[in-house]
Amino acid sequence: MNFQPLGNRVLVKRVEEANVTSSGIIIPDNAQEKPSRGEVVAVSKEVEVLACGDLVLFGKYAGNEVSMGTEKFLVLEVDDIFGIIG
Repeated sequence: MNFQPLGNRVLVKRVEEANVTSSGIIIPDNAQEKPSRGEVVAVSKEVEVLACGDLVLFGKYAGNEVSMGTEKFLVLEVDDIFGIIG
C-alpha cells in the first residue's frame, strides 16, 4: 500500500474489539459498535505529533472510510483524534 495523506490528516486502521464480553457472552457482528481506536499507518508531512504505529483513540463517527485492496482504513483529521493510547 502506498498512500500519503495530505494536509493535517492521518491514515488509521481500526483495531477490532473483542466480540466476547467478560462473562463469556458472544456479541453478534451486527450488534457490535464500530471500534473507536486504531493504529496509525500513514502520516502527512504536516503532522508532527503522531507517528506510524501509534495506537490512537478517535470519535465513533469521525473520518472517512476508504478501501485499499481488501482492507478498510480511515482518513482522519488530527483534530478528530482524542489522544495516543500508551
